[in-house]
Amino acid sequence: MENFTIFIPLFPLLAAICIGGLHLLGLIEGEKGERLTAQLANFAVGLSSLVAILLLGQDCWYQNEAILTMSTWLIVDDLVIPFSFITHGFSVKLTALFAILLCVVMRFSVNYLHREEGFHRFFFVLSLFSFSMFMLVLSANALGTFIGWEIAGLCSYLLISYFYNRQHATQNATRVFITNRVGDAAFIAGLVMCYIWFGSMNWLDIEALVNHLSEQKKILIALCFVIAAMVKSAQLPFTPWLARTMEGPTPSSAIFYGAIMIHSGVYLLFLIRPLLDETPLIAGFVTFIGLLTAFYSYFVGLTQTDIKTSLIFATSGQLGLLFLECGLGFWELATWHLCAHIIVRTYQLLTAPSLLHNIKNTPIEGVHLLLAKNRRFYTYATQRFWLEPITDWLIVKPVMNLASDLNYVDKQIIDPLMGSPAPTIHAISSLAQAQERNIGAHLDSTEDTFAQGSGLAGKLTQWTASILQWFEYHFILHGASDNMFHYGRRLGHIANQTELTLLKPRYLVTFIFITLLVAM
Repeated sequence: MENFTIFIPLFPLLAAICIGGLHLLGLIEGEKGERLTAQLANFAVGLSSLVAILLLGQDCWYQNEAILTMSTWLIVDDLVIPFSFITHGFSVKLTALFAILLCVVMRFSVNYLHREEGFHRFFFVLSLFSFSMFMLVLSANALGTFIGWEIAGLCSYLLISYFYNRQHATQNATRVFITNRVGDAAFIAGLVMCYIWFGSMNWLDIEALVNHLSEQKKILIALCFVIAAMVKSAQLPFTPWLARTMEGPTPSSAIFYGAIMIHSGVYLLFLIRPLLDETPLIAGFVTFIGLLTAFYSYFVGLTQTDIKTSLIFATSGQLGLLFLECGLGFWELATWHLCAHIIVRTYQLLTAPSLLHNIKNTPIEGVHLLLAKNRRFYTYATQRFWLEPITDWLIVKPVMNLASDLNYVDKQIIDPLMGSPAPTIHAISSLAQAQERNIGAHLDSTEDTFAQGSGLAGKLTQWTASILQWFEYHFILHGASDNMFHYGRRLGHIANQTELTLLKPRYLVTFIFITLLVAM
């Protein structure tokens, strides 16, 4: 059964390719094509779910190996990355749970999005997301996990901006996408450190070799992966991005931010468990962040007035508790808590549109009197403690100001010094100009102008080009035969292309660096 593990992510990928290809070719469009699209997506996820359940059943009988290696995926110098999957333990359980929930949400979405303009686009993205999450959970090496991590982030962006004609939706999608790039950068830094210090990116190799590293190296690697997990699971100070995701359709909110993707950060903590066990400082940091996020989400959630936002802050609060449990080393408790929270939150978000109808005439339980009478604290919670504006002030604005300063230096100093090439239409070869004169065409009022340049380097190139033009015109064109003229035209064309190439700033910078290296 282990050999069929590859089909768990493969089926949704094939469904995404089929849906995208058929829609691109115009073979499935509008309401008429909805049935085929839904069948492809549901059938693929159903097969993945079946294989995942069978794999889990075999693992319960302790018949699975820890790792299934299919082949060698990538070889770069001494780095060998196998195409391998985890077929034992928590990853298999989580895969089966994810697959079942994906089946439920896929079926729910067929009726929920009926006659929507982006019906086919939704199922294409959801199928691609299914592939990415199965890769993330099942991959036995960190690079495969990162690929699933990245594709899931892209799918999240596409579904938050599902209603792309709404400016608010596209702005929120962009904000979420950029925020998650912080976690991606930390993940990449962790991958690089694993390669440098472990010589491998396989999770089992990292677990086996972690004891051979110094304390500082362990802390650095663990910190990089923890930051990536914090961003993906919306821990402070990155929590505000989660509320922006509610612009997408309800099924995507349920499967992305109630069930699967939002728990990717917690799953990453499970993968780096050996590192956390060896670095009490980072484990304490995870505990503190989780506790702080849980309190923050609880108090902010008390003041929310719409259903989906209230549920999403409840989600971030539970994620904070999961971080707290992982930081304290309660891994068994975190396992059960994670699975239970995924099921409950998916159900709540799927039923959110009908929640008002279901709780009709049900009184709302009030908050504690100490909180109800504290108007100042209520204002703080309503404004979500101004966390996002503070982040903008501390991080976004300084980066924007730095970019503005660099742009000013580039325009006012670098460009005038290096020069920029004149437009191609003005860089006409001397041979072409000679032909123009022969036929009586005077396209350029300045007879001796061959090329134009700006800046010190540009002017030097312009003068050199003028000298070459004068030499070509007086010594080649006037005394050449027909054959010589033909070959001269070709030679002039080559010379002109060479001059245009030399005018490009990147080559001028390269020549300067070469000169400096030779001088040294």
